[in-house]
Amino acid sequence: MTIVAVDLGGTNARFAVAELHDERRPTLGAVHVYKTADFSGLPAAWAAFARDLGHAPPSVASIAVAGPVEGELIRFTNNDWTIRPATVARELGIERVALYNDFAAMAAAVGVLDGDELVSLGGPEGPLPDEGVTTVLGPGTGLGVAQLLRRRGRRIVLPTEGGHVDFAALDGFEETLLARLRARHRRVSVERIVSGPALAAIHETLAMIDGRAIVPRDDAALWQAATGGDDPLAAQALDRLTMALGAVAGDLALAHGANAVVITGGLANRIEARLKSPLFHDRFRAKGRFETRMAQLPVRLARHAQAGLLGAAAAYQEDGRR
Repeated sequence: MTIVAVDLGGTNARFAVAELHDERRPTLGAVHVYKTADFSGLPAAWAAFARDLGHAPPSVASIAVAGPVEGELIRFTNNDWTIRPATVARELGIERVALYNDFAAMAAAVGVLDGDELVSLGGPEGPLPDEGVTTVLGPGTGLGVAQLLRRRGRRIVLPTEGGHVDFAALDGFEETLLARLRARHRRVSVERIVSGPALAAIHETLAMIDGRAIVPRDDAALWQAATGGDDPLAAQALDRLTMALGAVAGDLALAHGANAVVITGGLANRIEARLKSPLFHDRFRAKGRFETRMAQLPVRLARHAQAGLLGAAAAYQEDGRR
């Protein structure tokens, strides 16, 4: 069976024809990427994909959406697209559409990744446990969080809004950061500190503490400075973000009752060395009476160029087995 896998984010819409298989993971065809700002909505982008494909697309689509998949109207956070689940198949001119939260799709992808696509960051070596919960999280525009439950040969994905739990400061710097962010947002969720845009808030707070001038930079430039090695303050901000990510990943693993953790996304892959360092792991393991347990959890970094598309296809394939 072939379907169209779609990964819809705030900036880009990705499409690929995916072939589903009985005993192995889906395979993806050529990937077509479109800027969402160039199109009025999904039907217009779909039409461009169909034109570029050169033939009629398959009649079923599995779509990963950057936001909660619920209600009569799905709105995107970072663009003005909307999707009406009741009518979207008709609008695209196909027979069926399955909709998934984007991080649920990411967790579905984790469930079918090969061993060399899951890079060890810490904890025991070897494959992930074949039973139990894996916490899947990744910083991007926000902080995506999902659970992957392996049970009796099945892979069940549970979407969550774990990126919106309250942030808990663990030292004096984080108390200062939290106070500054509360002045802006009143309530401060963990994705205000652990995400791509969060690096700017951390950087500004470090500059304020040091008595330096705060010079605004866009997110891409600041991340480049932080990872490039020639801007000590930006690098220090990224160290702080990594520490917070470790604490949050550990908290989520405890809350989920997880026996493994997988971190995903392009930003995480840019900071692999930091994720292997004590910056991450000291905070991940520092859970009081559960410190020994935390040290026994395998922590992995997902490495797949099109995990969102693979996950959309894998989620549909797994649902077909029910």
